[in-house]
Amino acid sequence: MKRVTKPSGQFNIVLEDVAVPEPGPHEIRVRSVRSLISRGSELWHRYIKHEAVDPNIMGYSVGGIVDAVGSEVTGFIPGDRVAISAPHAEYVIGSTHSREYAEGAEPQVVALPDNVSFDQATFWPLTTSAIQWVGVDDIQPDHTVVIVGQGLVGSLMLQVAKANGDGRLIAVDALPMRCDLASELGADVVVNTSTEDPLSRILEITDGRGADVVVYAVGGRAGLDAFAQAQQMVTRGGLLHVVGLYEDAPLPLSSRLIQRKRLIGGILPDSDRYKASERALRLLADGQIATDRMITHRFDHLDAADAFRFLHDCPAEAFGVLLVWDTDTPDV
Repeated sequence: MKRVTKPSGQFNIVLEDVAVPEPGPHEIRVRSVRSLISRGSELWHRYIKHEAVDPNIMGYSVGGIVDAVGSEVTGFIPGDRVAISAPHAEYVIGSTHSREYAEGAEPQVVALPDNVSFDQATFWPLTTSAIQWVGVDDIQPDHTVVIVGQGLVGSLMLQVAKANGDGRLIAVDALPMRCDLASELGADVVVNTSTEDPLSRILEITDGRGADVVVYAVGGRAGLDAFAQAQQMVTRGGLLHVVGLYEDAPLPLSSRLIQRKRLIGGILPDSDRYKASERALRLLADGQIATDRMITHRFDHLDAADAFRFLHDCPAEAFGVLLVWDTDTPDV
């Protein structure tokens, strides 16, 4: 079978031939149909590295069909359509051990409702996380919420918050395509930082008060300046939620600016992960997560290197980029 690997060498994506894995007693094997490349972790924490990367952490968002089940598996049978947190590969393995669910840990694989496509399935892991992050923010109906960064994570948090129906939602980004998408997806206000100063605009919108919740969802090198501004956008007693990662440098935290404000990292409480997973499937099934508008490009899995290169080099055009592993299976 084929799988995506990242040997030593910067920007070095290779398709490797390896044996088809066998499932253990509590595991299933899934034949991949689609997988989603995560721009944040897979580019800034994998693709740009000079070091080799473990193939098992190359990707975590796959939609496919159960191909084989272990001797102790009772919840899945061959032919089931599933979403699975697994790397980019032709066949992947997932655990279904009931203890993991009983302890509240993240489910690695879930059965897909009939009205969730394989394309949509690839968004299940990130949507689950977005639900938890928005839940931690404890948004009230009268809150003003600023989401700085409208990549996959920021966009999903915007859509989850919109589905919750609370707060005035302000999306901030520097790329026109992302700003346009945020407007389509229901942001009450969109701030394009390429044409206006985001801090001045947020203070103008809030009559100088600042926002109740500011989510920093930029990450990468661009995140350093964005985080510095985000601290100034938060009102006294408000919350600054750090979700973005992979800046490869310390974030510029100002002790003066953070006084009388709350600061948290991207907490994902284990006790809520399973419930968030179920809700993610419902939001995908109901179309409240607009994957059809988020997916911009599809590449055959044999062209994985081109897909990574395009996602890295063309941020103004690329958003949701999928690898297609099976062209014969309908996306239903």
